[in-house]
Amino acid sequence: MHLFQYRVPLVAACLPIAVAISACNQPPAAPPAAPAPAAAPTQTPTERGKVLVTVGGCHDCHTTKKLGPKGPEPDMDKMLSGHPEGIKVAVPYKPAAGSPWTIATTDTLTAWSGPWGVSFAANLTPDTNTGLRSGVWTEELFINALRTGKHMGTSREILPPMPWSFYSQLSDDDLKAIWAYLGTIPAINNHVPDPIPPAGAPPK
Repeated sequence: MHLFQYRVPLVAACLPIAVAISACNQPPAAPPAAPAPAAAPTQTPTERGKVLVTVGGCHDCHTTKKLGPKGPEPDMDKMLSGHPEGIKVAVPYKPAAGSPWTIATTDTLTAWSGPWGVSFAANLTPDTNTGLRSGVWTEELFINALRTGKHMGTSREILPPMPWSFYSQLSDDDLKAIWAYLGTIPAINNHVPDPIPPAGAPPK
C-alpha cells in the first residue's frame, strides 16, 4: 500500500518531463511556402521589337548624332532614319601610308569607310518613299536579309559595320517583332545614298 502511494506522485512528477522530452525530439516545423513569383507581363510583338531594337544597338548607326554635354548622342528627332541625305560623302577615306587607322566614320556615325568602300546606315522608318514601307521591302525580305547577310536576302552583301550575323541568331518571332516595331515609329523622309565601292574596284 505504501509503495503504491509513493509511485503515484512519482509518475505524476515525471509525466511533464516526458512530454517535454518528446516535444524536443519532434522535427522542426516546415517553413511557410514562399509565395509564387508574379507572372511576367505579356509583351506584344511591337513591345518586344522595341526592346530588341533598343538593346541591339540599332541606334548606334541608324540614328544620326548630335553633340550633347558628354559628346555625340542619338538625335531622337531623326530616330532610325539613317545617314542624313544632306551630308555628302563622295569617295572612300584614304588613310596615310603606314597608318594603323584604316576605318573612318562621319561625326554622325552613319557613314563608314573601310576596305569595303563606304557604307551608309539605312532608313529604317516606315516612310513610304525612302524607308522600309516604300513598297520594296516586305517582312519576308527583311528576315531573309538578316538571315543571309544579303541585301533584301538575295542581292549584294550587307556591308560593315552592320552586325547581321548576330541578328541572324534571333528567332523568326523576334525578327518579326523588330519588323512590327519599325512599322510604328515616326516616318521620316530621308533618301540614303547607295554604297560607294572601294577605290579601284571594277564597275558593276
